[in-house]
Parts: sequence; C-alpha cells; structure tokens
Amino acid sequence: MSKEFLGEFEELVLTIVAVLQDEAYGNAIVNQIKERVDRDVNLSAVHVTLYRLEDKGYVKSLMGGATNERGGRRKRIFTITNAGLSTLRMMKDARMGLWKLIPQLKTIH
Repeated sequence: MSKEFLGEFEELVLTIVAVLQDEAYGNAIVNQIKERVDRDVNLSAVHVTLYRLEDKGYVKSLMGGATNERGGRRKRIFTITNAGLSTLRMMKDARMGLWKLIPQLKTIH
C-alpha cells in the first residue's frame, strides 16, 4: 500500500481540526485559518477538503445537536483520527528535517 500524501491545504485543514478538537466544524475551521494564518478561505473549499480527508481516513465526523443560533440546523463535527495524527507527525518530522538543512537558518534560534 502506497503512502497517501497531503496537499498544503489538506494539511492546513487537518491541522486546524486537530487544534479545535471537539469544536471542529466548517465555519470554525474557516475562522481559525483566518485568525491563525491570515488567509481567507471559502467554506465550500473547506467542506470538500474535510470530506476528502474523511475518505482518506484522517478525520471522522458526526452530526451535532440542533441549535437556535443555526435556525434549528445541526452541524457536522469533525475529529482527527489516529491515522490523521500519525500523518501530521510524519509531515512535521519531514519538514523539520528539511528546515534544519537550510544553512541560513542554522544560526537562527
């Protein structure tokens, strides 16, 4: 079985799901991306990415309860799986190894 690789946006969304834990749903992810990396993203792009990550087994979802703030609608809550955490760890380690090879950054602490 070959390794699944994540694109930059998939990695970003997966990381935010891990950060938000039990509060990871579409709008919360959009807001966190804006707040933490100052990047405007489209809600539908986030949803497509979440479903793709779910197909890959990196997140799972369940429907939350209906709320008055949402006009009685339920929201889909996403949580990271062990496979998703493992993938993020692997990507972090690979990136850190590459960052350490950049001569200009070796003297920066």
